[in-house]
Amino acid sequence: MKALYNIMLTLIIIGAINWGILGIFKMDLIGSIFGGMTSVISRIIFILVGLCGLGAIALYAPINNEELSHT
Repeated sequence: MKALYNIMLTLIIIGAINWGILGIFKMDLIGSIFGGMTSVISRIIFILVGLCGLGAIALYAPINNEELSHT
């Protein structure tokens, strides 16, 4: 499970960096690297990043429970 969380976190960070670059420089880094926003590979990466973002919602419960047990 730890490996899955590490993969999810990595993809979420990649997505966040891509959004930051898009906001600051108006450039889609993932799209630029993999042949445009509509290329199959870019779309797969975007979908995976989105799914990881949704999966990260499930991490709130363990984080909140851990914080409560330390106080």
